[in-house]
Amino acid sequence: MKPEKDTAQWLRLAELDLEVARHLFETFRPMPIEPICNHCQQSAEKMLKCFLIFKEIKPPNIHDLEVLCNMCIEFVEGFNVLSKESATLSHYGVMPRYPNELELEEHDAETAIKYAEKIADYVNGLLSPATHI
Repeated sequence: MKPEKDTAQWLRLAELDLEVARHLFETFRPMPIEPICNHCQQSAEKMLKCFLIFKEIKPPNIHDLEVLCNMCIEFVEGFNVLSKESATLSHYGVMPRYPNELELEEHDAETAIKYAEKIADYVNGLLSPATHI
């Protein structure tokens, strides 16, 4: 594992997911809420895994942001400020991709974007300037 190269790749993909979510939110009507929320979860997942890779830890193949956030807390206790965001976004990892009884509204998409941005900002603030996109 080459932390700086791998970190840059994870950051790029995380930012793409967040940009797709923003674009869908701002452009499409009716608003595709489920894909927006899923892209936000994917962005946050990649950001947390990026931090673990930065710390030379191979992240597990999971979508549970609460578990990933707790793994990050082992290195930086400040990740605990992202507990609510991680818990909320975790629900959007799988459920919105398939028919289910999860009822989402426009405010859920707006909140998902805000939470994904908060996680991205926090992780970016911890990474070395050389790895930022």
